[in-house]
Amino acid sequence: MKRGLILCLCLAWLYACESGPETKIETLYPETAKGDQVDDYFGVKVADPYRWLEDDMSAETADWVKGENDLTFNYLNHIPYREDLKERLTEVFNYERITAPNRQGFYFYFYKNNGLQNQSVMYRKQGETAEAEVFLDPNTFKEDGTISLAGTSFSKDGSLFGFLISEGGSDWRKAIVLNTSNKTVIGDTLKNIKFSGLSWKGNDGFYYSSYDKPKEGSALSAKTQYHKLYYHKLGTPQSSDRLVFGGEAQPRRYIFASVTEDERYLVISAANSTSGNELYIQDLSQRNAPIVNIVDNFEQNHSLTYNVGSKLFIQTDLNAPNNRLVTVDARNPGPSNWKDLIPETENVLQTGTAGAKLFANYLVDAKTEIHQFDLNGQLERKVALPGIGTAGGFGGRTSDTSLYYSFTSFLTPGSIYQYDIASGKSSLYEKPKVDFDADQYETKQVFYESKDGTKIPMFITHKKGLQMNGKNPTYLYAYGGFNVSLRPSFSTTRIVWLENGGIYAQPNLRGGGEYGEKWHKAGTKMNKQNVFEDFIAAGEYLIKEGYTSSDYLAIAGGSNGGLLVGATMTQRPDLAKVALPAVGVMDMLRYHKFTAGAGWAYDYGTSEDSKEMFEYLRTYSPVHALKPGVKYPATLVTTADHDDRVVPAHSFKFAATLQEYHTGDNPVLIRIETDAGHGAGTPVSKTIEQIADSYAFAWYNMGVIPPLAKKKQ
Repeated sequence: MKRGLILCLCLAWLYACESGPETKIETLYPETAKGDQVDDYFGVKVADPYRWLEDDMSAETADWVKGENDLTFNYLNHIPYREDLKERLTEVFNYERITAPNRQGFYFYFYKNNGLQNQSVMYRKQGETAEAEVFLDPNTFKEDGTISLAGTSFSKDGSLFGFLISEGGSDWRKAIVLNTSNKTVIGDTLKNIKFSGLSWKGNDGFYYSSYDKPKEGSALSAKTQYHKLYYHKLGTPQSSDRLVFGGEAQPRRYIFASVTEDERYLVISAANSTSGNELYIQDLSQRNAPIVNIVDNFEQNHSLTYNVGSKLFIQTDLNAPNNRLVTVDARNPGPSNWKDLIPETENVLQTGTAGAKLFANYLVDAKTEIHQFDLNGQLERKVALPGIGTAGGFGGRTSDTSLYYSFTSFLTPGSIYQYDIASGKSSLYEKPKVDFDADQYETKQVFYESKDGTKIPMFITHKKGLQMNGKNPTYLYAYGGFNVSLRPSFSTTRIVWLENGGIYAQPNLRGGGEYGEKWHKAGTKMNKQNVFEDFIAAGEYLIKEGYTSSDYLAIAGGSNGGLLVGATMTQRPDLAKVALPAVGVMDMLRYHKFTAGAGWAYDYGTSEDSKEMFEYLRTYSPVHALKPGVKYPATLVTTADHDDRVVPAHSFKFAATLQEYHTGDNPVLIRIETDAGHGAGTPVSKTIEQIADSYAFAWYNMGVIPPLAKKKQ
């Protein structure tokens, strides 16, 4: 067993001195049994003593979880300003939030949260100015808000509504159909749906995708392999649903389907990894029409954006790493017949359509620019946005004369604007009233050099007049993977960090999609170390420029970002005082053996690919990179018992190994949320608790007493 110094006895003293707790007590980390499991990789023996923690159904794992949570919450309960922090977070969360209206049939639908509701409520009204009524309230699904709405789909005429629910944050879904006129349930509840939406074909039924649910072991951790696309006819049992594509006959790990707005084509995207896909169409206007392949490899990314009759509009990065929009006739849709409509530029392109117009959403140094084109590819205007930030939602029906879009930045809460397609004018529709004075803060974008000289952009947000004295608590957050772009956005939880003198820094690391597929690939497989170097260089820049110092720096990230934090703290344990890896991929030798993990191989490679790939993964795999006798940062690992995306065993094994090897006074703890998953659908109450614990842990270990605590003295 390992002894760690953690809790302060003299709480009054804490408020008086900013250097941190002086009087502490010793406590014991729970004893974690070690097994004798040894694996062989290309003749190399690798011990895995905590393999038994992968069994999330065993009593032994449950006992370990309880012991670790008891230790962690005992620690957190002794941070004197933790409750003050929860109180302030509750205050800033308590404001009305409304989404843009969405016209379906005779109604406009939208979501509203009064402030502290665990789940947002779905409303509707007949006409944009009519009085609204509650249509669907997910808070009634379960009292504690742990059953959430996880997807919705209307039939074209708006008379039918299908919705997905997630229980305890799991990726497994159930589907329910309502008649929108009277809100009555139609047919049976469909079960065991995963990684799927619902796409209607007329009013007869819809398409959805799923896997065979594991027959043995835990459905939350067992590997899912072959996706299957089904068609469900209303009024029939799920057991009679027709297999359309996939399964063992067409083995694909991810299959997604949609029906075009005119309901002429079924569009199928099939992939084996999180990047690259085949593209298929089926002409639904012809009885028993074949499924036609458009692209027959997994090397690039393609999606059908729009169609006018048989003319298809396809977004692709084939021969265009930053994407282009092409057109082709559906009767001969192969790439050799594609014609550029919106060519590739130096900026990453995403396309949408509304009102028979094309909207090009360009990512310019991680910020949004919107250009409006006609269907012949002629530029009509650059859309004037409310400011520099992130805009989204430029899509709608062909018949629309206006659309609604959202705009946000680090200092601008997500606001809704109505856009007139003919004139190009925007008008404010809804702006939330948040307890936050943006005029007191500023955001800047800087560019710093990574280890190999690559310029990396980073946004930095803080109070105006900040003193560059190296003592500002700094929250450095990043992701760096899977072609995901981190853009400017407002976060309610971030308010509390900023208003208490903190800095928020968000670098755009390689592995993301900020500069297209080349940027993405520069952070994958044998280039993955670039991502960690980019993150380390961000921390070094903040220290060098006087924003902060190692004693006041917290590094944070979730999922692939949790891997980022785990790898960074093992490679540079001196860089930051605090590490906050959330739901991280921590065992890089075995990640592909759980749930849909094998689909991440495009970014990571696997330990079975080659000896070279195995050795590379082993070098940075957080579980394997930990070393005995090293002083690691104060670490709060966070995960959830229903996370079936990145199974909690990753975090369990990392925390157990960290507690075994770590030396010094910094606490290394794991916080395991119950009845929660990878993050989506988390109730507001749980979100407040999780953020409060992370911030309190960070400040406490930096020796910082936040102003919110001093006000209570």
